[in-house]
Amino acid sequence: MPPPRLPADQHPGGVPRGDVLIEPPSTSAAQLRLWAQKWRWYERNSLPWNRARIHWELARRGAFARWPVHGNLLEALSEGRLEVGAHTLFEPHVWITAPGVARVRIGGGTFLNIGVMVAALTLVEIGDHCMFANGCFITDSAHRFDDPLQPVPWQGFTSKGPTRVGDNVWCGANVVITGGVSIGERCVVGANSVVTTDLPPFTIAAGAPARVLKQIQYA
Repeated sequence: MPPPRLPADQHPGGVPRGDVLIEPPSTSAAQLRLWAQKWRWYERNSLPWNRARIHWELARRGAFARWPVHGNLLEALSEGRLEVGAHTLFEPHVWITAPGVARVRIGGGTFLNIGVMVAALTLVEIGDHCMFANGCFITDSAHRFDDPLQPVPWQGFTSKGPTRVGDNVWCGANVVITGGVSIGERCVVGANSVVTTDLPPFTIAAGAPARVLKQIQYA
């Protein structure tokens, strides 16, 4: 006598357990089409022709990216909404997201290390010769959470205005720069800091929220 079969939703994945055989969940054609659409969207940069186009768009600008890169770089580059200066380098897993009419401007000679993310709702500007260490996050917006009847991921974004980072700014690992903030030229921001207000030029800042610690003096 064959062992009983239980509904797949009792044991997801159709995995046999003991002497019970679990039926795998059925997959409809509509579910497969939806999965394929998601794959093409989320993994579009891995498609060989898109990867080649991203490299070409960056090469035209004198910039370079080490693979993989994430986000809608190709669309933003092609539409002129992502501006990248010469000699800028994206290390692996840099993520640029600029949906709709959002714009991102990155100056020349700027270095985005592994896992840096730039997310624009309207405008994020980064100057020339900036350095962002691993895991930094620069944005002009934040998720909304003010509607108690809607799931948070469905509520969209809010912005306090463009975020601007001046020339020659150095941000340590895992720095977060929030919306509507301006960081003056040649600022140094310590690792793990959260920048929520403007920082004047030629200062060293750190903390969560970041506070100016000292003025940079030049001989």
